[in-house]
Amino acid sequence: MSSESSKKRKPKVIRSDGAPTEGKRSRSDIEQEGKYYSEEAEVDLRDPGRDYELYKYTCQELQRLMAEIQDLKSRGGKDVAIEIEERKIQSCVHFMTLKKLNRLAHIRLKKGRDQTHEAKQKVDAYHLQLQNLLYEVMHLQKEITKCLEFKSKHEEIDLVTLEEFYEEAPPDISKVEVTTGDPHQQTLARLDWELEQRKRLAEKYRECLSSKEKILKEIEVKKEYLSSLQPRLNSIMQASLPVQEYLFMPFDQAHKQYETARHLPPPLYVLFVQATAYGQACDKTLSVAIEGSVDEAKALFKSSEDSQDDESDSDAEEEQTTKRRRPTLGVQLDDKRKEMLKRHPLSVVLDLKCKDDSVLHLTFYYLMNLNIVTVKAKVTTATELITPISAGDLLSPDLVLSCLYPGDHGKKTPNPANQYQFDKVGILTLRDYVLDLGHPYLWVQKLGGLHFPKEQPQHTVIADHWQSASHMETTMKLLKTRVQSRLALHKQFASLEHGIVPVTSDCQYLFPAKVVSRLVKWMTMAHEDYTELHFTKNIVEAGLAGDTNLYYMALIERGTAKLQAAVVLNPGYSSIPPIFQLCLNWKGEKTNSNDDNIRAMESEVNVCYKELCGPRPSHQLLTNQLQRLCVLLDVYLETESHDDSVEGPKEFPQEKMCLRLFRGPSRMKPFKYNHPQGFFSHR
Repeated sequence: MSSESSKKRKPKVIRSDGAPTEGKRSRSDIEQEGKYYSEEAEVDLRDPGRDYELYKYTCQELQRLMAEIQDLKSRGGKDVAIEIEERKIQSCVHFMTLKKLNRLAHIRLKKGRDQTHEAKQKVDAYHLQLQNLLYEVMHLQKEITKCLEFKSKHEEIDLVTLEEFYEEAPPDISKVEVTTGDPHQQTLARLDWELEQRKRLAEKYRECLSSKEKILKEIEVKKEYLSSLQPRLNSIMQASLPVQEYLFMPFDQAHKQYETARHLPPPLYVLFVQATAYGQACDKTLSVAIEGSVDEAKALFKSSEDSQDDESDSDAEEEQTTKRRRPTLGVQLDDKRKEMLKRHPLSVVLDLKCKDDSVLHLTFYYLMNLNIVTVKAKVTTATELITPISAGDLLSPDLVLSCLYPGDHGKKTPNPANQYQFDKVGILTLRDYVLDLGHPYLWVQKLGGLHFPKEQPQHTVIADHWQSASHMETTMKLLKTRVQSRLALHKQFASLEHGIVPVTSDCQYLFPAKVVSRLVKWMTMAHEDYTELHFTKNIVEAGLAGDTNLYYMALIERGTAKLQAAVVLNPGYSSIPPIFQLCLNWKGEKTNSNDDNIRAMESEVNVCYKELCGPRPSHQLLTNQLQRLCVLLDVYLETESHDDSVEGPKEFPQEKMCLRLFRGPSRMKPFKYNHPQGFFSHR
């Protein structure tokens, strides 16, 4: 279209058979539209729904016309060009309609955006006004809070109650007629009464000071008398020494020991007092002694006092020495480490005697800067023991007390504050120093009255006598049990290494009279070697193979069959039973993963261990479990079905009496031994 026609264009009404009509307009409207035409004004007058129907209709007409043109072109002929031209004209008219509808849609979109923008500006304005009002409210609330929380100086004074004030105060101060209805005058009167009372108390305080001075003078006179009395008492004690030795009443020795105990640090003092009391009341064989230099302990106490008094002088001297000579960083860290790990000069020694005349020597030390107690252990026996190869770690000072309580291996410091101290001097862990310093077991801290709570760490931990007394008896019994069980294992291992499973007469009834399978090897193994065995993976994955346990390998043979038994021995043996994992090499390799009967054999020794405990304190549990394994291997081999195609006698003839050889689809063998009948049955 040209520009002139676009300025004066008039809306055209396209009439067709199926087209929706736009409605009839009056002549005056047409004339007014001819004078001024605006599509933006037309948008308000038109219905979007009807425009959408017109758009769909127009699109359909265009499709129809295009299809007809395509049909006419394909048909060909003389009159086709005229019909095609007519349809092109109709298509152009429809295109004009689509363009108009497009412009109207864009105008509607613009108007919608403008309306949305205006509404959004109004909302933002209202939101800003709301924020201003909220800020003003918050400011007013803060001011109100300040006013309500204002405290005057007189509120800090703890005044007497109103009832006491009106009862005790004289009328010239209380002024009942004035102060009853006026809170301000009432407060002033109470303050006057408080001042009057304090003046009286100050006068009384001066009188008490004068009487105190008189009493102090009397005390000095009595001290002089007592100091002159001490030499006389000493001479009397010296004269009575022969009598004490004759009557076995070493009062003088006990007195000297208690004098030495005065210089012990608080945790060791608590340990000394409670251990001495326990020995006198419950265990006469327990001996308690103090070792170390008393002079060094006194000098240490004096130097700590002098260092507090002369702190400023030492700082000045340190500055002068650092200016003259600066040691290397490594030397400084070594000195700091030695100072941090320094032990108190005095130590407490406990000698715990057992029934077989074996003695457990415990030496307790106190690390002053770390505020923890450590212990070193040593076991001595009445007769010299021949140490088997596999029993090397049983009585080792580093392992004999490990895990006395579950999880207490003594390799870490129980004081949470020590880790921050270690970071300052470059110490990664206390594990590297326990051989020299001793093990800081948790039960050692409790015997010293120390408790380090993990939930609410305390700045200063004070030694508590009740803490020590509540754990003393239980710990002493556990220590005796540990030594006795280790000595019993020590003797048993000597027999096991020679292929002999020692079974006491009290436990003979647990096994049949004839056991053919025999133990041929008993050896210790490392934790890493145990974890690499393919038939111990389930124990490792269950977390039952910790690095604090002891590990052994037993080999049981009968004929061509060889049974390997990997044993996990917990430090708490025999209250915690050993764990066996089996691997049978006979006609292939059989473990609990591919043979249900091997799993049943493991269950017999691991689950039904209570039948094998024997008389208390159950020190024969391990050897009884090994003997039971020999019996189980006999039953396993003797009940195995014989191959009829092989000529000759059976390799393992049945010698055990069994009610049923197999049971169930898994063909489980009878492993339960019934005494005194002497037959085997299923569980």
